[in-house]
Amino acid sequence: MATSVQVAIETYLKTSYHPDRDYVDGEIEERNLGEFDHATIQMAVLAWFYARRNDWNIHVLPEQRVRVSGMRVRIPDVCLVSRDLPVEQVITHPPLVVVEILSPEDRVRRYNDRLEDYRAMGVKNIWILDPATQTGFDWIAGWHGVVRFGAAGTPVFLDVREIFDSLQK
Repeated sequence: MATSVQVAIETYLKTSYHPDRDYVDGEIEERNLGEFDHATIQMAVLAWFYARRNDWNIHVLPEQRVRVSGMRVRIPDVCLVSRDLPVEQVITHPPLVVVEILSPEDRVRRYNDRLEDYRAMGVKNIWILDPATQTGFDWIAGWHGVVRFGAAGTPVFLDVREIFDSLQK
């Protein structure tokens, strides 16, 4: 039986990992990433939001540590933070949007735990992109398929088809 080593949150926050890892209840968890499909979609999403960052008054952050609770830190593929919030080295205020990109190795239960952490923190827009099916899911609605994401009360949106079509060129 495998044993895990408990790490204090203060130690985790002072440590750099390559690639960075989540922190869940004292344990360091690896994230699935590093594949071509994941990387190209992440870059397309970053470019989409970065081009609109000034109009939408947002910071566009790739793989930013987000402290979702006292004992959990998650690292979304992309997160959008309002420029009206104070700049934090580790995000403690709910981001406006969290975007996650599925990898073939992702498992539903483990992924749902990750997404539930964002919801419990107060994130109101949790958007999932699946490279295998070229579809998007609004997780707040419970894996509800969408073709266009939108952050209510803001101009922020993401056109799923445009993202996947941009990869074909």
